[in-house]
Amino acid sequence: MSTEGYTSDLTDEEWTLLGPLIQQPYSRGRPSLWSPRQILNAIFYVLRGGIAWRALPINFPPWQTVYYHFRRMRREGLWEDINAQLRAYYRVSIGRSPDAHAAIIDSQSVKATECRSERGFDGHKKVNGRKRHILVDTLGLLLKVIVHPANLVDREGGKLLIDAVKGRFPALEIVWADQGYTGKFKSWAAAQLHVDFVVVYPPWRQMRRYFPELLEQQGFDSKAFHVIPRRWVVERTFAWLGRNRRLSKDYETLRETEEMWYYLAMSRILLQRLVSP
Repeated sequence: MSTEGYTSDLTDEEWTLLGPLIQQPYSRGRPSLWSPRQILNAIFYVLRGGIAWRALPINFPPWQTVYYHFRRMRREGLWEDINAQLRAYYRVSIGRSPDAHAAIIDSQSVKATECRSERGFDGHKKVNGRKRHILVDTLGLLLKVIVHPANLVDREGGKLLIDAVKGRFPALEIVWADQGYTGKFKSWAAAQLHVDFVVVYPPWRQMRRYFPELLEQQGFDSKAFHVIPRRWVVERTFAWLGRNRRLSKDYETLRETEEMWYYLAMSRILLQRLVSP
């Protein structure tokens, strides 16, 4: 059956790019009744709409079939590889080098549902759930994501991310971070990645310390939203990915599943950009 009409469906141009990167579904016995494109459309529908697998509309393949291939892709790490290839294609298409030379690190705490999963309480954000630790390039494109319990402070969670990317991005020269990554972590991360690790402070930080009266005279509210150099890039990435309702909370038992959704969401963004005029 056709799934035409859903805004989450792959267009012909997007499928032309994505198709060669997708391994054909395993076939045992008779040929599959469903094409890889139909299965991917169902997966993107779940991502965008935030629905349960069993709530897939009947004009998609059976949810058991879709979930089987989704699980297989997770085990193979397929979408992390696809995200890397699409990221390189896009960077080259806009005149950049395929490999990132600078990156930004940050985390986002999200609530977890009642499913059996590793979780923790983030006392700063007052969130019981997990943290998504990401590394993005200067365009805001995802380089790596690590999911862990929210009770780990940024310096501890950041170590998991740094360990995961060590040696994978040799072109990196500088990484920017916020004040949650100060102390020994800063020098440790710089040594691990062989980069300059720079903590970006709000411009008004020193003024608040030495000239608070000037800020009061200007009516400056440090708790309001302000664009901070470099750090806004990764915050924008969280906003991009947050358009997908499956990412509004952590619904997954396995953190690897949540990580795969992140790579799927960013790959979808890259596909749209690569085919747009």
